This record gives sequence, structure tokens and C-alpha cells, in this order.
Amino acid sequence: MDIVRQAFRLVEIVSGFAGRARKLYYAVVLMGHLCPACGGKLTMKAEGLCRCRSCGRAFDPTIAFQRCSACGGQPALCVRRYLCRQCGADVVSRFLFDGLVFNTDYFRQKMAESRERKKQLREQVREMLAASRSGALHLPEAELSSVPGLTDALNSLVIGPQEAFSWDPDKGFDLKRYESHIQAHIRDFPICLDDLPPLAENARKDRIWRFIAIIFLAHFGLIDVWQDGQEIMVMKHETNREGQDISGDVEEADGLEGPPRGIQAW
Repeated sequence: MDIVRQAFRLVEIVSGFAGRARKLYYAVVLMGHLCPACGGKLTMKAEGLCRCRSCGRAFDPTIAFQRCSACGGQPALCVRRYLCRQCGADVVSRFLFDGLVFNTDYFRQKMAESRERKKQLREQVREMLAASRSGALHLPEAELSSVPGLTDALNSLVIGPQEAFSWDPDKGFDLKRYESHIQAHIRDFPICLDDLPPLAENARKDRIWRFIAIIFLAHFGLIDVWQDGQEIMVMKHETNREGQDISGDVEEADGLEGPPRGIQAW
């Protein structure tokens, strides 16, 4: 015996029976009622909504035909139940089979209020982040001579098979110019040092000067530098990037789940 198939078959049979029972129930409860506008026959279209077969008018049969058992007042739909307009007593609808009916105006209003609160919260967060930003960082001028032996150590790191380059900071090297050049070309994702555009015609000197500049920029926390195999990778430091916006839902409307078929409130 295929139990799974039999279970699905049983669900299908029960669902079909429930559908036929719902149609019969609605036909019985609407049998003695006619359209208030034209006197035509009625058919139920959805929970809490019937339609005239003649003029096409749609309305709530509970509000139109049912009255409060306590005082005879007319019921009103309040969120997800009916209340008497006069005494406020609960009115159990005879025109509901096994579902709930929702006040669409109420839920529309609550959802609009929720969206407005979310918008105000996002604006408050943006203002708070803008107020917490620090001012511009002014870096002191880098002095290679401040660290004994630094130029020799840096030269040994980038030396190639050619004759060693004799370091002379007074002949063509402008550290500030190289720092500005590197900051203008690095991105929020890693790129290779050799992919940065050169500033000098001598490719080997230019590579050395770019390397010196990224060392000082990394020292002041403006960029991140690391070695990946034979390549030197650089990217913007995380705290030196632009902030991200705040997104996402903050809350639902008064803790109520959203109603089916676009429903609203009281």
C-alpha cells in the first residue's frame, strides 16, 4: 500500500467535499435574501462579500441583512470581527463558513502608518550617522630619514635582477604626489600594486616609489597592504570607505499579520 499517495488522495477528497459544502452553505443562507438595489438573486464571491447576479453590486451580507441579537442594531466590521454599532456587542455572522473577514480600510491605514514610521526611523539613523562622522584627517608629511635604514630596507624588497637602484630622494621623488595618485586609483576591492598607473617613465623607479607611498599610507591606516604570492595587493581600509544605508523592515502594523487579498482596518 502506498500510504503517501493514499494520504494525498484523502486530502484531495476532503478538500473537494469542503468546497462543495461551502457552496451549499452559502446557497442556503442567501436563499431568502435579495439585492437591496434591484431585488436580484445573490451569490457569495468571498468571505464577507456577495454579489448581485443582475446588477453586479457587491456588498457584505452580514452588515446588510443581519442585526444584533441583543438590541437589534446594525453590525459593523471591526478589524476581524463584527460589533453592534449601538451596544458594542459581538455579532456572530451567519454568512461566514469557515474563514475570517478583514476590514480593509483599517489595515490600509495601519500599513501606511507603519511605512511612515519606518521612513522617519531611517531619517533619524542617517542624521545620527552624519553627526557622528569625524572631521578630515590631516596627515603629517612623511620623512624617510626619520627611520634609520628604511630606504635601504625598502630598496632591498623591490630590487630586481638589474643593478641596485641608488636611492636619492632629491631627484624626482615626490611622496605626497605618489600618495595622492595611489589614493585616487585604489578601490574598495583588492588590486595589484603593478596595476596602478605609473607616474614616472622609469618603470623600476616608479614601482619603488609606489611601494614606498603605500607603506606610508598603510602606516596611517588609509589603505590595507598584503602579499599574495609574488604580488603586492592594496585596497582601501575598511574605516576609510563610505558608510552604507539602513534598510530592512522595522515592524509590522500593530503586530497583526497582513490579511489575504489586500485587506485593511477599522
